[in-house]
Amino acid sequence: MDIKHIRNFCIIAHIDHGKSTLADRFIEKARLVDPRSDIQTQILDNMDIERERGITIKSQAVTIPYKAKNGEEYLLNLVDTPGHVDFTAEVSRSIASSEGALLLIDATQGVQAQTLANMYMAFDAGLEIIPVINKIDLASADVESVKAQIDHDLGLSSKDALCVSAKTGVGIEDLFEAIVERVPHPEGDVKKPLKALIYDSNYDPYKGVIVHIRVFDGILKPGDEIKFMHSDGVYKVEECGVFQLGLNKKDSLSTGDVGYIIAGVKTVSDVTVGDTVTLLSNPAEECLPGFKEIKSVVFSSIYPVDSNDYEELSAALERLKLNDASFTYEKDSSVALGFGFRCGFLGLLHLEVIEERLERESGIGVVFTSPSVKYIVHLKNGDTEYVDNPLEYPDPMKIESSEEPYIKAVIITPTDYIGPLITLCMEKRGIQTGMTYLDTKRVELSFEMPLSEVLFDFYDRLKSVSRGYASFDYDIIGYKQTSLVRMDILVNGESVDALSSLVYSKGAEKRGRIICSRLKDEIPRHQFKIPIQAAIGGTVIARETINAFRKDVTAKCYGGDVSRKRKLLEKQKEGKKRMKMVGNVEIPQKAFLSVLKTGEDKND
Repeated sequence: MDIKHIRNFCIIAHIDHGKSTLADRFIEKARLVDPRSDIQTQILDNMDIERERGITIKSQAVTIPYKAKNGEEYLLNLVDTPGHVDFTAEVSRSIASSEGALLLIDATQGVQAQTLANMYMAFDAGLEIIPVINKIDLASADVESVKAQIDHDLGLSSKDALCVSAKTGVGIEDLFEAIVERVPHPEGDVKKPLKALIYDSNYDPYKGVIVHIRVFDGILKPGDEIKFMHSDGVYKVEECGVFQLGLNKKDSLSTGDVGYIIAGVKTVSDVTVGDTVTLLSNPAEECLPGFKEIKSVVFSSIYPVDSNDYEELSAALERLKLNDASFTYEKDSSVALGFGFRCGFLGLLHLEVIEERLERESGIGVVFTSPSVKYIVHLKNGDTEYVDNPLEYPDPMKIESSEEPYIKAVIITPTDYIGPLITLCMEKRGIQTGMTYLDTKRVELSFEMPLSEVLFDFYDRLKSVSRGYASFDYDIIGYKQTSLVRMDILVNGESVDALSSLVYSKGAEKRGRIICSRLKDEIPRHQFKIPIQAAIGGTVIARETINAFRKDVTAKCYGGDVSRKRKLLEKQKEGKKRMKMVGNVEIPQKAFLSVLKTGEDKND
């Protein structure tokens, strides 16, 4: 097809503003699914976890044929993107493969934090931005207010905004026409050497690695020998095509196309997202810019529940790494849990998603240790160390100072909830840097706060105190000095290394009490008393005790001297003491998970 009849665009928005529903209407309109059949919702979301949670985790592409009102045939390449802040990397890759973006705004919620963040990302990439007001069919929709926000908050023209209902299909035809008219066609030259960007990939057990590409110059067809310019891998193209709710084979992919190639790539590490594909016989002179490296901000160790599953876990993580370029891992080991892997994530939701995907897709039971961020530790001898694992924390006597990562948090909220939200952020050691009234009903709050304070229950409490109306977005801004200590958890006097964590010194006691309380509820009773202690160095800062099962040894005594009963009780006590010295405490998997998900107790 003529390059002037191709449109590449993505849908960007805050979480839950209707991106996947809008994509469903596009697909139905193009008749890529049979309208008489039972059409499922979230057509492009092909993972069970995405459907259950109602969120998009992986960007998905689809090529939609469309006949415009001018009688011309067009190919619209759509990329649906996630909305949660943890998956910003997926959004950035979708933006890099597009010329236009539909900025979707909920008519009942208005402009929210991630709406702004994604718009700036698209703006910086030079995309044509089309504002779209969604959910106009709802009784609570306030279209005029949202148009005012588009003018004031986003700096876009509300006259260019289109009003649609992705649920009912109202306004979808006008949106198709707007994409054709306003999104520019791709630039490039078919006669130039092949230059294609790898923006994603996924693993197929039968076909190997399916590489998702956007062609910027040249033409690619089966039988061509290609080269990955970054990794220097050379392969022969077996199949190429476009995405149409599956893999639709084509004779070739040319300039402007978004599609896939299968080239017998078997080793997952050979594919680098952001790499440039070119022809071996006529290579391009230079690589495409690619993407900035995505750095993990949250770290946790994964161990198989059954140590015999270690090799299977290793293979499962390798497959996950291919489908999720932002996920990182390396080998690790623990005295309590055996061999495992130290993994890096983009946030706590990313960690939960990886955990569920591992258990569902591989059927492997896993244990996650308490999450941590990466700290900078300055030693007295002048060395600097980066520490994300509590077990690698240096001797406190050798430490000069330590630093922790800080974020700039932006919260957009109705004015009714300003007080509780400021209190919450200050509890989390936040420093307020700004408060801007966007209009008479909404305000934007800015805070600088430690990333470690956001890891546990911040997002849940934010939604709770604002009744779900506040939205949250953040960016890493650098490191600031902190007072850091390593807190160990001792069960029956033995340190459990998998439960150790690095914490802010002034909050250590409260955190220790919560963890000990959770473990007391999860560890079953034994024949002897089990002390659970949180300790910093040799100082115990919190303790709980699990009482022993107790047999009533005095039941056979009726009447008589009390010394006889006392003798039996003393004998039982000595037996319990000996049992405690040799007894092992089995810590169940759910005890580790309870520490992972620990937040503030409801009574605190």
